[in-house]
Amino acid sequence: MVLRLRPEAQEPGLGRRFLQEVRQAFHRIRSNPEAYAEGYRNTRRALIWRFPYGVIYLPVPEQGSIVVLAVLHCGRDPKLWRQRSST
Repeated sequence: MVLRLRPEAQEPGLGRRFLQEVRQAFHRIRSNPEAYAEGYRNTRRALIWRFPYGVIYLPVPEQGSIVVLAVLHCGRDPKLWRQRSST
């Protein structure tokens, strides 16, 4: 996973807390991938608690897997990840 953040420059420990929240979001998604509303091309978005980010993912039930397309700031243009869902 590649994160392009510099949260430690803002507050010591912030990067570690962000990564913990992302991991918790992944756990929630794995536990119940259908819990989040369906969006563009059957993708779903789980919000990351305490941070303005969301995990955009695509459940693949026939394979029993989940493809994470992006961890994206909620203020960014959602079209940035849409090209990834066409594969």
